[in-house]
Amino acid sequence: MITKTPRIVTRLVWTSCLLLVVLFAVLFLGVSAGSSSGGMFSVLQVILGQSDPDSTMHAIIWQIRLPRVLLATLVGATLSLGGLVFQALLRNLLAEPYILGISGGSAIGAIAGILLGLSHFPGVSLTAFIGSIATLVLILVMTSGQSVLKKESLLLSGVMVNAFCSSVIMFLVSLTQDAKLHNIIFWLMGDLSTADIRQVGILAGMLLPCFVLIFWHSHAMNLLLMGKEMAQATGSNIKAVTLTLLVASSLMVSVTVSYCGLIGFVGLVTPHLLRLIFGPDHRLLVPACILGGGSYLVICDLLARTLPEQGEMPAGVITALIGAPLFIILLKRSGR
Repeated sequence: MITKTPRIVTRLVWTSCLLLVVLFAVLFLGVSAGSSSGGMFSVLQVILGQSDPDSTMHAIIWQIRLPRVLLATLVGATLSLGGLVFQALLRNLLAEPYILGISGGSAIGAIAGILLGLSHFPGVSLTAFIGSIATLVLILVMTSGQSVLKKESLLLSGVMVNAFCSSVIMFLVSLTQDAKLHNIIFWLMGDLSTADIRQVGILAGMLLPCFVLIFWHSHAMNLLLMGKEMAQATGSNIKAVTLTLLVASSLMVSVTVSYCGLIGFVGLVTPHLLRLIFGPDHRLLVPACILGGGSYLVICDLLARTLPEQGEMPAGVITALIGAPLFIILLKRSGR
């Protein structure tokens, strides 16, 4: 449940408006940048419908760039929000779907779906979700029946499962035919280049209900940070809230992995940065992660498109270059 007070509502409105402005600015920048750019003014004309609909720039904007930046927004929001949920459940800033192995389990399921010849929706998405849930169950079993709020054992188990998932992924890739090998490897590193507007619409329809559900439980996430006993003392059903958040987060992550592969550390970088700016209240952090995470991945994808002199690199390369050093820094600080 969300506890509404005048102050938190005011802060929520101001935070959302600020991050919406940032998101729209980043989206416009992402749509404008590219090798075929005619300048921001011409891009603005296309968006406002003041250009020739048969022009090359019109097709590039509406059929290539806009779907890609919208996909990056949804994926960034999902991974950022997933990281925030796991950090709240485990009370550990190092928790993140990629590090815990949830993304790896989803990737195993997605690759299995690809090898079986299933389509992205619902086939590969379903097998990815099955893979993420199986991974989550395996992690919980490895904790020997301990509470999901026992952060040390669960985080260690997740790291071990993540390593195992990486081995299984490489095994499946080694069995793949040469024609599919390059595409799967590129996809595994986080590929947003195949986006289309229909795909974005399907993804949004699956993710938005999860966003709303997690926001509805944002106050419960605040209670979880105080500890299991304190949260139970407030009358919250800890098991139901925890299970709901775990399933919703796993579903979100598995769907995004099935569409664009493994993009790591977004769920580590964005929540950490936004927590420093807006504080620890999840009633603010949930919408902030949705908007800020989307902006972050659009920027990372923009760098992935523009930094190489020829071609482009996967967006997951940029997020890993930023997130891995931050993970090392946080790990060092947590050990003090």
